[in-house]
Amino acid sequence: MNPPVTMKETHQRRLLANRYQLIDLIGSGAMGQVYRAEDKLLGGVTVAVKFLSQALLNSKMRDRFEREATVSALLGEKSNHIVRVRDYGVDEKEIPFYVMEFLKGESLSEVIKFRPLSLQRFLKITRQICFGLECAHKGIMFEGEMCPIIHRDIKPSNVLVIHDPALGELVKLLDFGIAKLIQSGEAQTQSFMGTLAYCSPEQIEGKELDSRSDIYSLGVMMYEMLTGEMPIFPENSSFGGWYEAHHYTKPKPIPAKFRLPSELESLIFQCMAKAPNERPQTATEILKKLEKLEPTQLESQQETVVANPKQGIERSTQSTKSSKPTRPTLRKTCPKGDDICLKMSWPEDKPQQKIVFPHIIRAPEGNFASLWVMLNEQDIANRLSSIRYNQFVFITSPHPMILWITVLYHREHGPRWLPCYLDLKSSSGQRFARLLGESGSYWILFFALEKGKACQHVLTTTIAANQCQNLQEWADKSQLLRGGKPQITKRMLKQEFEKLKPTIENKLKAAYTTSRKGSNV
Repeated sequence: MNPPVTMKETHQRRLLANRYQLIDLIGSGAMGQVYRAEDKLLGGVTVAVKFLSQALLNSKMRDRFEREATVSALLGEKSNHIVRVRDYGVDEKEIPFYVMEFLKGESLSEVIKFRPLSLQRFLKITRQICFGLECAHKGIMFEGEMCPIIHRDIKPSNVLVIHDPALGELVKLLDFGIAKLIQSGEAQTQSFMGTLAYCSPEQIEGKELDSRSDIYSLGVMMYEMLTGEMPIFPENSSFGGWYEAHHYTKPKPIPAKFRLPSELESLIFQCMAKAPNERPQTATEILKKLEKLEPTQLESQQETVVANPKQGIERSTQSTKSSKPTRPTLRKTCPKGDDICLKMSWPEDKPQQKIVFPHIIRAPEGNFASLWVMLNEQDIANRLSSIRYNQFVFITSPHPMILWITVLYHREHGPRWLPCYLDLKSSSGQRFARLLGESGSYWILFFALEKGKACQHVLTTTIAANQCQNLQEWADKSQLLRGGKPQITKRMLKQEFEKLKPTIENKLKAAYTTSRKGSNV
């Protein structure tokens, strides 16, 4: 007699919805199984298909499963740090399924399984987790109402870290299977759902929850990310043991061997406060505190790129007159700005060649935007008395990105173009665009190829008020836009840049003729 056909084998032999060719089982959980599949309609693109477990085929679980698909689909449109759902349906056996992007990476639980994270990697990953939580907590439009979403199961296995050559490490929040839509007039679930080790005291009681419950879970997870240990242990692993631990056990101090900044330790323990009103109240508040904890010298701007010819292009131009340089001053004043810049050294991870890239300079007076440039020594000397001009070009689709153009124009030596790109779906790109908009100016640091790694000269250029406003608006707008393939968007911006060059150069030539010989406009 032939052996019975398993559920796994049945799925693997199917072409689902006449579109998705199931290939193999890649995961399973309490609510169902996830399969790798190919989307035949889109030329064999790899996707993931999640089925509701047959053991849960009742109306309540069907509704919850459909809600999970809806929540993930709407959130995935708003944040690049939440898994995206593309399709939903019911198969011929009345089993619900939904289709999501296929993500190849490691869960955070695998990443920290054998060793805790370095401080730098911790900050990068945690910021991205917070961006995802911030988006969920702000809510989605559901049935005509803006509804905040509480994940309710924040833990390392629900965080995926994707290694991408263009993006570096991209973090995605997974499994909104028990997420709660907070709708006005709706009674909250009065039963426990979640993972005991990461639950807030109010969650383990089955109380009404808000975003501060996720923040408690995040605090437990942050402790684990940095130490490889759990901050709280129960007397036994029963529900009652965890109830007592989360309500009455004080988290263990972080061992001194990890040498963490005291501000970071304080933030982690604040997140794990027993009372919700003693925790940070929002993910945004945590992000602000994390930003202050970043390495005190510099942070290089990571580039990423995008795709689709049906893009929206917005330009923000500053007139030549308004970019007239005076002395190096910033709206965020830093009286010793030149001294700070001249003490900077070329980063070890950057090649010593003719390149330009953004950095955030952290000084006692605050954070300042800067553009780092390496050129030949003579070329630098030729540019120190140039007209300074800047322009910003924003493409919304397929991936929100800014082309930031700086030009140093000299009558005899012509233009020196210093373009770079700000990916507004990355935390670093968001931060840099906002900093430019808030400060209204930036430093240009020159490094000579012949002089090694020491900064040789510093200039400052201002940003017009309308450009500052645009930068802030673009940063806000991009959080609601869906990301795409950054490489394509970057290529589109490069094409736009080549179109703009003649116009900008003619404008600068005209400006030079009206200025006094040897002076700046």
